Amino acid sequence: METDPDQTWECVIVGGGAAGLSAALVLGRARRRTLLVDAGRQSNLAAHGIGGLLGHDTRPAPDLYAAGHTELAAYPTVEVRRGEVVHGRRVPGAGFALDLADGRSVTARRVLLATGMDYRPPALAGLPPLWGRSVFHCPFCHGWEVRDQPLAVLDRGDTGAQRAVLLGAWSADVTLLTDGPPGLDDARAAQLAAAGVTVDDRHVAALRGDGDTLRAAVFADGAERPLGGLLVPVTLHQRTALAHELGAAIAPPGHLSAETVQVDALSATSVAGLHAAGDLCGQMPTVANAIAAGASAAAMIVHGLMAEAAAAAAETSPAGVG
Repeated sequence: METDPDQTWECVIVGGGAAGLSAALVLGRARRRTLLVDAGRQSNLAAHGIGGLLGHDTRPAPDLYAAGHTELAAYPTVEVRRGEVVHGRRVPGAGFALDLADGRSVTARRVLLATGMDYRPPALAGLPPLWGRSVFHCPFCHGWEVRDQPLAVLDRGDTGAQRAVLLGAWSADVTLLTDGPPGLDDARAAQLAAAGVTVDDRHVAALRGDGDTLRAAVFADGAERPLGGLLVPVTLHQRTALAHELGAAIAPPGHLSAETVQVDALSATSVAGLHAAGDLCGQMPTVANAIAAGASAAAMIVHGLMAEAAAAAAETSPAGVG
C-alpha cells in the first residue's frame, strides 16, 4: 500500500450516507482535519424519495447527498474522496491505518464507521425492480406513497401480525400473507380480525409489477391477490469487515439486524478512538436518525480530540507555568 503523503487525519469517516455526511459537517465546522471516504452504495438510492425528513420530505436521496457534498466544500479542513476502505488496523500510539481500494493507505487519530447496512429482503421472483418503491420494509418511510391501496405484509407469526396491524394506519385493506401456516394463537388471530386484517396462508411464488409499481402477489397455485404495496421483512448485515478487523464488539443477532456494532451513549465502540453511527449500530433505520447520530458522534469526537490535545500540551509545558 502507498502511504498517503498527507499528515495523519484527525478523523476518517468511512461512509458517505446521511450519518457520515452529517458527521463531516460538524467536524468541518469545528475545524477538524477530516477525510470522508464515500463508496456511494447508500441503501435508499432506490427509493422515490426520503419520507419523513423534516425540510426534505420526499426529496430524492441522491439530491440530499449531493447537497451535503456541496455544503462540505465550504469547509477547507474536510476532504471527500470517492472510494472504498477495504481494510483497517490499529496502530499503537498512532490511532488507525486504513487501506483504500485505490492502493493508498491513510492514518487517523479517530475513525467513525458510518457504512450503513446491507438490506437483504426475501429472495422472491419479481421483487428486485419493486424494492424501495412499492415493496418496502418501513411503512413510515413508504406508507404514504401507497396509502388507501390494497396492502399486504409478507411475514408470519407475531411479527407479521404486528406489522399487519401497524399497516392499517395507511389503508383499510390489509392482508397478512403468511406463506404457509400462520402460527398465530387465538388472541393474535382475534386482534387481526378486530383490525380488519385478512389472513392468507397460500404460498407466495412471485410478485407481479408494472415497472416499479406492484400489481399483485402471485401464489403457487397461479392465483393472484391485487396489491398496491407490500411490506416485507429484511435482515440487515454489515457491509464491510472493518468493525471486526478493528476489534469492535458486535451485538448478538436481533429481529432486524444479523450483527450490529455496539456503541455507548457517546457513539464510542469498545475500541478507544473508534466510533460508529447510523444503521450499523442497530438504531431504527431512518435518514433522520442517521443524521442525528452522525452529528452527535462528531461532537463527541471533537470533545475527545480537544481533551487529548489539552492533555498533551499540559505534559510538555514547563513545570509551574500556568
